[in-house]
Amino acid sequence: MHVFIVIVGLLASILLIGSILLQSPKSGSGLAGGMSGLGTVQTLGVRRTGDFLSKTTGILAGIVMVLCFIAQFTLPGRKAATATPESILQRTIPAAPAAPGNTLPAAPSLPALPAK
Repeated sequence: MHVFIVIVGLLASILLIGSILLQSPKSGSGLAGGMSGLGTVQTLGVRRTGDFLSKTTGILAGIVMVLCFIAQFTLPGRKAATATPESILQRTIPAAPAAPGNTLPAAPSLPALPAK
């Protein structure tokens, strides 16, 4: 499942790059000028081509963001990591070797009773 989402995300990102490059910049030149030989500018009109590419860019950008978000949750091995959550703080440390002799603290004495 993860591989499928990553491949679809790569294809969407390549299409996004293409739609960005096809948009004409404000200076009037760009790769969209080369499309006039293909007949798309005459069919759709210059303004409609720009609208179409702007909408396509926005939709593809949204698709890429959603697929990246979904791909993060479908990583292989992620379920195994969440099955046994253990941090460094939860690990037990090995016991220190006991010192020779009696190392137990003295028993606490009871407090003195107040005088009556």
